[in-house]
Amino acid sequence: MANEPFHLTDANFEETISNNPLVLVDFWAGWCGPCRALAPTIAELANDMAGKVLVAKLDVDANPKTAEKFQVYSIPTVVLIKDKSEVDRIVGLCPRKQYDDALQKHM
Repeated sequence: MANEPFHLTDANFEETISNNPLVLVDFWAGWCGPCRALAPTIAELANDMAGKVLVAKLDVDANPKTAEKFQVYSIPTVVLIKDKSEVDRIVGLCPRKQYDDALQKHM
């Protein structure tokens, strides 16, 4: 677990999720303004939660299979995965507190 977001891909997704009990995944794209606005919050979460939660990013354009599997139709979408199952989802750009609350609920 690092101090910056881990970059997930279709190729490493399953293995990464299997090896980490709690993962926050930011589904994003480079052309998405709200995704770019959320990026600093995701980076802060990665730093603040290092050692407790794996905070990761997945580019939906480069990794469509995983985005489709999770039925991500709007971005940014943040999915919280605990023990390989989705336990929470936040769609759209939200205040940091909403992500913190979701994490605290599942830690």
